[in-house]
Amino acid sequence: MSSTSAGLLQVAFLLVALAAVYRPFGDYMARVYTGGKHLRVERAVYRIARVDADSEQRWSTYALGVLGFSFVGIVLLYVLQRVQSLLPWDFGRGDVPPGMSFNTAISFVANTNWQSYVPETVMGHAVQMVGLTVQNFVSGAVGMAVAMALVRGFVRHRTDRLGNFWVDLTRGTVRILLPVAFVFAIVLVAAGVVMSLKSGVDVDGQTVATAPVASQEAIKELGTNGGGILNANSAHPFENPNGWTNLVEIFLILVIPVSLTRTFGTMVGDRRQGHVLLGVMGVLWGAMLAVIWVAEAKGLRPLEGKELRFGIPSSALFADTTTATSTGAVNSLHDSYTGLGGGGTLLNMLFGEMTPGGVGTGLYSILVMAVIAMFLAGLMVGRTPEYLGKKLGRREVTAAAVSILAMPALVLIGAGIAAVLPSTQGALNNPGAHGLSEILYAYASASNNNGSAFGGITVTSDWFQASLGLCMLLGRLVPIVAVLCLAGSLAAQRKVPVTAGTLPTTGPLFATLLTGAIVLVAALTFVPALALGPIAEALL
Repeated sequence: MSSTSAGLLQVAFLLVALAAVYRPFGDYMARVYTGGKHLRVERAVYRIARVDADSEQRWSTYALGVLGFSFVGIVLLYVLQRVQSLLPWDFGRGDVPPGMSFNTAISFVANTNWQSYVPETVMGHAVQMVGLTVQNFVSGAVGMAVAMALVRGFVRHRTDRLGNFWVDLTRGTVRILLPVAFVFAIVLVAAGVVMSLKSGVDVDGQTVATAPVASQEAIKELGTNGGGILNANSAHPFENPNGWTNLVEIFLILVIPVSLTRTFGTMVGDRRQGHVLLGVMGVLWGAMLAVIWVAEAKGLRPLEGKELRFGIPSSALFADTTTATSTGAVNSLHDSYTGLGGGGTLLNMLFGEMTPGGVGTGLYSILVMAVIAMFLAGLMVGRTPEYLGKKLGRREVTAAAVSILAMPALVLIGAGIAAVLPSTQGALNNPGAHGLSEILYAYASASNNNGSAFGGITVTSDWFQASLGLCMLLGRLVPIVAVLCLAGSLAAQRKVPVTAGTLPTTGPLFATLLTGAIVLVAALTFVPALALGPIAEALL
């Protein structure tokens, strides 16, 4: 069997697996966020945290909960790294430097998992398990909570309440992320992924680093986090030993973002609405997979930077999936991709990571873009735009615009400043167009909370630690606050009845409009920068 045929079979198997769980898992998540009963363990958490689980919050209170929880998480994770030498399983690696601790704390709280360090030599197991892994769970749960608040904004009428952030956070963690990650950690161990509390094993006189990999790997992918417990990430045979584990990890990356479209359709009472969003996500994901796959297969050095046990098809599938979501895990070196292949991974992030996007973030990002698309449609036909029975006025469109424009502003400003700094030249391993691509990729990854990188750029200087850290923080929290403001405004409205002039949002016309809006916003914003980077490189 040719590698192309094997790759197509992998894609088919992946799609069948996702289709099999789409309905039951999507409906289960809808029940999680709409049910009125609390589990015993959840009630215990609420008592300890002194949370009134039966009360609901305005959008501003919900947003303050997200901001406060994120701030506390950053502080605690920073302190944990700074006192690593006092913790067990530090293996003499010492305290993490201040700049690196700052960057890493923001990175994991923001669900980015950008790593400016080598895990095997910097992080002990205690910080990995107690600090980083905890954030892998709760940062994913925060994204799902915000998505559910926005969905409630469309569903509810004439109310200022969007639910309870602490309840949504707890349920997402306890009922979804923990049980699924637990099961798949066992699956990964059975498939050959390492699970050890040792710092390493001696092999022919050489020490090979080990870690509690399987438990970290499952939530790393499921929560679209992406930070590897080993430096080579999912290219390392201890994290991803064979083709089956590779396929399982890709499935874990996609299963929640894909199934949340079913959750959305179930909660709004029309599952066709979720099918349209899924169709748009799937078309863009598939198109970029084809671009990356073909570009790498036709490259001058097609296997450069790729693991032979995966080859081009599995590497392209993983690269497309990890950059189309907010995961950032890698099983190959994106920096070694062709200009067109690497540009495809970059464009996935510049779409806004909504194809299908991260855990929760993908759903609320594409819903925000749907608001923009309906606004554009309203301008073209000369009537007040509506979406799901809610009018889209100045406040709603402003909130949506802030959410959409935060990422491009951070990417272009950050990359622009970095490109003209004299010190940046020493951080690049490649000159010219590829060097610019490395800079642009770093800031796109940070601002989109992706976390992957072109490996040819060294980002350990104070400038990169601080600027990328701020991009991760603002790229995460500014859209969240804007989305919650949008949700609050929508929930306060009454439902508008469907009339003959209402644009249907369950058919191909709306799907085309939404796809066009996603591509158009990315094109108008980033084509000049892409022309100087990956496009120029592809044409050389």
